[in-house]
Amino acid sequence: MKAVILAAGVGKRLWQITQHRPKCLIEIGGRSLLHRYLEALASLGVRRADIVVGYRQELIREAVGLDACGVKVDFLVNDEFHRGSISSLWIARTALDDDAIVMDADVLFHRDILRRLVESSYENALLMDETVHQTGEECMVVVAGGRVIALSKKMPSQYDYAGEGVGFLRVRHADIPHLVASLRSHIERGSWNMEYEDALLQFFQTVKVGHEKIGGLPWTEIDFIEDVKKAELDVLPKL
Repeated sequence: MKAVILAAGVGKRLWQITQHRPKCLIEIGGRSLLHRYLEALASLGVRRADIVVGYRQELIREAVGLDACGVKVDFLVNDEFHRGSISSLWIARTALDDDAIVMDADVLFHRDILRRLVESSYENALLMDETVHQTGEECMVVVAGGRVIALSKKMPSQYDYAGEGVGFLRVRHADIPHLVASLRSHIERGSWNMEYEDALLQFFQTVKVGHEKIGGLPWTEIDFIEDVKKAELDVLPKL
């Protein structure tokens, strides 16, 4: 199993804090998000990671060079990093040569959250915080008939239940072609400005994707300045 970390974006909404660094280099409790990712992966036996870089990629390369936590890291360059996240996952398609965990690079999380995905009985799976109900910006894991049918901010008209997605997707190597085909259907139409989550509807229709509930474990996605405060004051003391 390997990890694919999507870390190419600009993160304009956090420039006041990042000071023109990639979001994954935000430090919480004296350690960057990226360093925490690599530590967590290594502790769970995931020793290979591809990091998709773009904006200020030299800073990410420097940080990994200083300490990769025992993880063998390769870099994939997304020159279209100013576009939607579909561009980063599309770049990563050639590196999906094993069972993989695709990870957004802007989450502070308890290690047991990642453990549930690595050790999941589902070969394809998402993490769901079932305690969170959508109020606006949340990207939701939507379940119907015992399988995930969507990962999106746009809720379908009918479903059984939903919870916020953490931003990590486990994909079995044998099902990678279905993931790539789902992305390709949008890429060929020139839909470069969309988020990769919305490009996976075809994948969810073709492949059965399960979910692991993580409600009660501390985590937060970091998109806004108030998320940094939540990370420092609420999540970090519980890690």
